[in-house]
Amino acid sequence: MPQPIYVRTPQGLRIPSHAPSALAVALLTALAALPGASLAQESAKGSSSDSTGAVSATSDNGTAGADAVELKTVTVTARQSEERAVDVPFGISVIDGDQLESRHLQTVEGALRSVPGVEVSSWGDPNSANVLIRGVGSLYQVSQDDGSVALNVDGVPMSMRNVSLGTLDVEQVEVLKGPQGTLFGGNSLAGAINITTRKPTRYFEGHIRGEYGKDNQHTEEMVVSGPLSEHLSGRFALRNSGSDLWVDNAETGKPLARPTDQAFRGSLLWDNGTGTTALFRAEHEKNKHSPSLTILRPYGDPAKLDFTPGLFENNHKTVDIYSLEVNHDLSHSRLTSITAYSRTDFLGVKGYDKQLMQALYGYPIEYIGTDSSNERTVSQELRLSSLPSAPVFWVAGAYLSSTNRSFDSYYSANNRQNRDFKTDSYAAYGEVTYPLTEKWKVTGGLRHSWDKKRYDATYIGTSTVLDSRKLDENYTTGRVALSYAITPSVNIYGAFSRGYQSGGFSDFTTQVADSTPYKPAHSNALEVGFKTESTDHRLALNGALFLTKVKDAHLLGYDYTTMATSTINADTESKGAELEGTWQVGRGFELSGGVSYTDATITSDATGVNGGDVQSGNQVPNVPHWSGNLAVTYRKAIPEFMGLSTPVLNTRLSYQHVGARAADAQNHFDLGSYRKVDMRIGLISGNTEVYVYGNNLLNKQYDLYGYYFTPTVTAGAPARGRTFGVGAACYF
Repeated sequence: MPQPIYVRTPQGLRIPSHAPSALAVALLTALAALPGASLAQESAKGSSSDSTGAVSATSDNGTAGADAVELKTVTVTARQSEERAVDVPFGISVIDGDQLESRHLQTVEGALRSVPGVEVSSWGDPNSANVLIRGVGSLYQVSQDDGSVALNVDGVPMSMRNVSLGTLDVEQVEVLKGPQGTLFGGNSLAGAINITTRKPTRYFEGHIRGEYGKDNQHTEEMVVSGPLSEHLSGRFALRNSGSDLWVDNAETGKPLARPTDQAFRGSLLWDNGTGTTALFRAEHEKNKHSPSLTILRPYGDPAKLDFTPGLFENNHKTVDIYSLEVNHDLSHSRLTSITAYSRTDFLGVKGYDKQLMQALYGYPIEYIGTDSSNERTVSQELRLSSLPSAPVFWVAGAYLSSTNRSFDSYYSANNRQNRDFKTDSYAAYGEVTYPLTEKWKVTGGLRHSWDKKRYDATYIGTSTVLDSRKLDENYTTGRVALSYAITPSVNIYGAFSRGYQSGGFSDFTTQVADSTPYKPAHSNALEVGFKTESTDHRLALNGALFLTKVKDAHLLGYDYTTMATSTINADTESKGAELEGTWQVGRGFELSGGVSYTDATITSDATGVNGGDVQSGNQVPNVPHWSGNLAVTYRKAIPEFMGLSTPVLNTRLSYQHVGARAADAQNHFDLGSYRKVDMRIGLISGNTEVYVYGNNLLNKQYDLYGYYFTPTVTAGAPARGRTFGVGAACYF
């Protein structure tokens, strides 16, 4: 009997395609005609099929394979090598690619907002996000380099301002909690975001997806992967998306802008079959027409801004990443080289609209400025590490990078600032986890870094002034941890880590007095926790208690008499607890969720801060005491109807709670708590899924950030309200 061809379904299941839909037949026929295209004929792991093509794999309760009751083992690369998440001695939250799709998380920023204990504030544009983990992060970002959370995409370090990147064809997003200075260097004082994208496959696979919803939301997506020759495989992913902005123009009554986003990634994987691989990736993403939102509170429904129509048409952000990763397996180790070049270009018109200017100064006029930035980074990392599943985990390496960045501001011909930043960084690092006994393991890691920074600027006002500064730093970060395996699937651990946030130069300088380098910040963190998986692989549960003390966190200072800006420092302390887990209940049901409690306070006074002095005991801005989520997923094979072959119902309902939090370091006012409910209902037949989705079903108008001007004037930006739409995907 001929071996059946299997295809990947929306949830990663591989099922026989004996009875594809008409759409699937047309797509597969067209794709099969492409040069080099071939379908892999492989068995579905753990399942078989009868003559009708139905999946006959069953669980212990007799349900079909779509009702599988075992959780897959979560593997991460948080320490630059593959290992089980349960074996890593610090907290990690993981969102895999299937969850990103089912939860409609189309940007990294959106994915981070869904994680309890992770907070993101932004002005609604693609270049302003500030991320805090466990209550730790920049109190006020004074430059694009001023971040407390590292962002790593396929081994390539990126600015945290790029969390607006889309989640196109992403394998998983790993949120590493607590200082990660050993392997991610400076600016990982609070943690790190480690993103891996899907690699080319040795079998032919892919999908086509389309969505349309309220506010003209639309997404068109295509992914194709497969072998190109005996040793070469390729993968290509493309996404086009856009929508009407959820904020209207007060003059026209129409959407203020219509943001769009186009992204693609191409990758080639060469594998000689004897332990050497080379992976080349090229990706490009361009966001257009996205405005920075500063809206007078309360917002109104719908929220409106009174700007000249078309003001934001030229806003854009472009990100390009090119990387080459070479791996060579030796007898007991793996040698890895990652060479990368990244480029980011940004232009954004910003300002205060007529309503806000009327409230502030009594004049209904626009106040407009333009920021533009470009950044070029070349990096090289070389490391030697243990092989996956080795009894002793270890990694050692060296890293170097060179970055040239500009940040220019234009308000008028006599009010312009052109700023150039250059940073050269070098580092050597190593970490090892060594088994002391069968149950006890000790971990130690250390990194030493050297940063050389230069700042050059031209300030144009009534006269032209030149400015130039230099800053050299070297610093050590690291961690130690001890873990104990109560059982092979239950670990408890304790860890101490030290993080660092580099010093530098502000993006807000307008005169020589502003450009004094700001001080670095550093942190000491303690964490104790547990990670467990049940013996029947139905339940996974992780929990941790944490305490982090930060010295010299950054705030923006402003002297009204001289109009000089500066960076003011304040200390903070964050302590709390977190718990997250997943339970395969059975009969098609899965429960997942998490809860976080964080008490983050400022522990030193800070005077001269923009907006007013900061008092010891104030809450760290944008950090709620409580946040959490709960989701119910239901997947069940249902009887055939309307000619559909082996239909499967695929649903998800999720609830998120975020508590009230301070809007700023002065604690002038609070941003209200909110609840968010999302839903997705899909019907899978063969290799095709049709679904409906709804986000923010309660239509909560919650804040993305808040800003204090006067006791009677505050501003901010609301998140998008209720949306819903339909989509369809075909997997081949």
